[in-house]
Amino acid sequence: MDKILEGLVSSSHPLPLKRMIVRKVVESAEHWLDGAQCEAMFDLTTRLILEGPDPFQRQVGHQVLEAYARYHRPEFESFFNKTFVLGLLQQGYHSLDRKDVAILDYIHNGLKLIMSCPSVLDLFSLLQVEVLRLVCERPEPQLCARLSDLLTDFVQCVPKGKLAITFCQQLVRTIGHFQCVSTQEKELREYVSQVTKVSNLLQNIWKAEPSTLLPSLQEVFASISSTDASFEPSVALASLVQHIPLQMITVLIRSLTADPNVKDASMTQALCRMIDWLSWPLAQHVDTWVIALLKGLAAVQKFTILIDVTLLKIELVFNRLWFPLVRPGALAVLSHMLLSFQHSPEAFHLIVPHVVNLVHSFRSDGLPSSTAFLVQVTELVHCMMYHYSGFPDLYEPILEAVKDFPKPSEEKIKLILNQSAWTSQSNALASCLSRLSGKSETGKTGLINLGNTCYMNSVLQALFMATDFRRQVLSLNLNGCNSLMKKLQHLFAFLAHTQREAYAPRIFFEASRPPWFTPRSQQDCSEYLRFLLDRLHEEEKILRVQSSHEPSEGPACADTSLQEVSSKAAAATGSPGTSASEEKTLVERMFGGKLRTHVCCLNCRSTSQKLEAFTDLSLAFRPAPSVEDLSFQNPASLPSAQDDGLMQTSVADPEEEPIVYNPATAAFVCDSIVNERILGSPPVEFHCAENNSVPSESTKILISKDVPQNPGGEATPSVTDLLNYFLAPEILTGDNQYYCENCASLQNAEKTMQITEEPEYLILTLLRFSYDQKYHVRRKILDNVSLPLVLELPVRRTASFSSLAESWSVDVDFTDINENLAKKLKPSATEEAFCPTLVPYLLSSVVVHSGVSSESGHYYSYARNITGTESSYQMCPESEHLALAPSQSCLLRGESPSAVIEQDLENKEMSQEWFLFNDSRVTFTSFQSVQKITSRFPKDTAYVLLYKKQNSANGVRGDNPASGVWVNGDPPLQKELMDAITKDNKLYLQEQELNARARALQAASASCSFRPNGFDDNDPPGSCGPTGGGGGGGFNTVGRLVF
Repeated sequence: MDKILEGLVSSSHPLPLKRMIVRKVVESAEHWLDGAQCEAMFDLTTRLILEGPDPFQRQVGHQVLEAYARYHRPEFESFFNKTFVLGLLQQGYHSLDRKDVAILDYIHNGLKLIMSCPSVLDLFSLLQVEVLRLVCERPEPQLCARLSDLLTDFVQCVPKGKLAITFCQQLVRTIGHFQCVSTQEKELREYVSQVTKVSNLLQNIWKAEPSTLLPSLQEVFASISSTDASFEPSVALASLVQHIPLQMITVLIRSLTADPNVKDASMTQALCRMIDWLSWPLAQHVDTWVIALLKGLAAVQKFTILIDVTLLKIELVFNRLWFPLVRPGALAVLSHMLLSFQHSPEAFHLIVPHVVNLVHSFRSDGLPSSTAFLVQVTELVHCMMYHYSGFPDLYEPILEAVKDFPKPSEEKIKLILNQSAWTSQSNALASCLSRLSGKSETGKTGLINLGNTCYMNSVLQALFMATDFRRQVLSLNLNGCNSLMKKLQHLFAFLAHTQREAYAPRIFFEASRPPWFTPRSQQDCSEYLRFLLDRLHEEEKILRVQSSHEPSEGPACADTSLQEVSSKAAAATGSPGTSASEEKTLVERMFGGKLRTHVCCLNCRSTSQKLEAFTDLSLAFRPAPSVEDLSFQNPASLPSAQDDGLMQTSVADPEEEPIVYNPATAAFVCDSIVNERILGSPPVEFHCAENNSVPSESTKILISKDVPQNPGGEATPSVTDLLNYFLAPEILTGDNQYYCENCASLQNAEKTMQITEEPEYLILTLLRFSYDQKYHVRRKILDNVSLPLVLELPVRRTASFSSLAESWSVDVDFTDINENLAKKLKPSATEEAFCPTLVPYLLSSVVVHSGVSSESGHYYSYARNITGTESSYQMCPESEHLALAPSQSCLLRGESPSAVIEQDLENKEMSQEWFLFNDSRVTFTSFQSVQKITSRFPKDTAYVLLYKKQNSANGVRGDNPASGVWVNGDPPLQKELMDAITKDNKLYLQEQELNARARALQAASASCSFRPNGFDDNDPPGSCGPTGGGGGGGFNTVGRLVF
């Protein structure tokens, strides 16, 4: 029969005839044949299957072999034995190579035919060894796929025990050597199908023997982390990722990133190759593992790897967005890489040129999936342009391309950026080590205490959070300058964009410290703030004058010393050709207001008035009733704390000789208790220690023996009450009489003050330090003061005074500061009687002093972001009004707000973000904490307040977000600033990486003493406990310095 079949298949008869005869041969298999005939038939059919020159012969071989093996199973079992199979696998078949896929197919079919025979067990044992040998020979994808088919159908052939681990490792290496050189779609699909079969085999083995999984994954990492330039592992390894249980991510990434044997070069290679896996069309979860590894590296602070890989692969990942099959994973990885790369715009700018083309391409196809994809891309792009807003030339085309897609809110952008930063990734391995010193969850940057510099830090944070002022500073073009404003711009830029948790303002401190401030010693934050604003104001005036005199050379931006500011200011104000100074400076526009003082002689009723500029108002506390034994019983006529720029803190009993304090003997009096600061004066004038002359009688300050405290049972005074007291009429009598030019003698007089021009930011200083004559120190008034969220400031604007608007430097001679200021007031027309305009202000920041005296304590601040467009006031029209004294009751009339309105306002403000700036630490807080700080911690009291004017229509903001220039509301940074920030951010990441490596080496022996961050009710924010600002000594240490 074998001869007939052999002659038939090689004959030239028609194919239908051949098929009919073959069918007869198959039917004859049911008849009995002796062993020799069966063996001859098996030989023939095997030869036809393995060496048949055409598909017909190979098909005939399969049909006949299957039929004869089924009916003559013992004979086939004898033929298909271990020796025969081993020969096929090791030597091949005649001219057929042993690695030909036909041999594996033949063995596969043979196993099916003898599955029920006892000898199959011997074949299984043989194949367990042979398949391992075959895999070690790195078979091609096609052969490996056929082997996978065989082992999938006959799991008994899979190696067991330790051999199973070896087999899986070798199979992983084999996949790593797969390559597909064809670019034809058919061949590519076939290649992907082959790889999928092999990866499915590994998945089945991992499920059957879990002990093989981890060694297999270690082999995967060994392959992709290889630095051997002669070997590039195949992207086909990506097919394995989808079979790794996702619950193993944490364990595997932790093991991988913490392994000291893994070198940076190997980790970089591995991460790059994993990113290349995004090109694999059918792999799932590749993006999940890539992002997990990126986060794991950030958690152990291996920033060098992250920077290198991001810059190397960001464009490749972006290009994958063009391919629908891999687009979701590519977008996820792209988003994470860009959002976490926050120290420099370099990565984002690599893809910026390609964004517009991508958007236009996907908008044109009109598919719903493309639209949804573009919404995600738009959100990502907006986040990056918000974070790096200084490149309008690059961003305007993008903004135009995505203008029809929704733009995320600023709050959402901030949340996304804060959650994505490398420094926000937690590290479970280092739970007992120090927390990663990146930016806090607030996204704000602290200021490092340089040695008792909390007075400066608290003021700078309050100014930085004054949004309009910050934006104006950042928008200035100061390239080439070395002025104080340039240094402030540099500081603000770093606070906004640094990756550091806290920034050290050393350069700014040295440039802005008043010369009489002793380094590393306690200072007054209010005095520092006045000096800083005055320096900035005078510098700008000088630069304008120099620019006007030297137009060809441009603005002179040399480093201006304090002495130069003083001398040049005098020259500038005295020069007739100073038209450049007529334009308001930035400090004037932001903080400048005007105050009119009106004095009426009670004898002849003649009047004098004076218009003065101010940047802050110093509000005194009303003296206690026990010391107010006055001849004038009208409560509206209580003496104010104002005269000659000095403060009368109390009025002595008429029968008691008053205690006279000489301001020339104490350096702190003038700056701390002046009720309004007149800018433009040389700093020496407001530092009284430098004036050694003996003051005249008219300048003596009457000091109470006792510090006025809030009597028990009285209602808590508010800022409204203190402002009321400041603006209330004052009777000038006794040693404080007014010199009337009309009477040509000292006379009793009534003095009133009215605000004629309101500032954008109203700075209020609460005068809490009073001189103790017995101990010759300033005592602190610890009275609690209620802080209204909304303040309505009465501003009296008159036509007669509009013509008096003048430059910031009002005609005040500070060399005569010891003379009665009233003598300088000139008579004027009778005051017009009308009610003032109520200008609404919102509380922006509060600087708190913690301590019991001016010689000890700590400063910190509360602040929030407010611009001139906030709607809080409009929502609460019945907000708290200023209830002035009866004699000025015509100025303000209004009923108290209802409890419902107050509660609505409070609830709205509670939901807004407040920040607590305590030197290096920045945390979230609430307005409730601000309100209750003194009641909770009696030594922590509000000292300096910043209020922001609402409904501003003066156009101080020059930004136009729609234009794409100020993308995030802040102006674009100058290239010089951006480069400095980028350089420092890279340096910071390198520092963090070095520190992390050092900690890892000491982790085994490090103690795990840990107290979590957070607000501790037992420690006030201003204390030196774990939640305070640091420093030596305890909170109750009276003598400790401001730190």
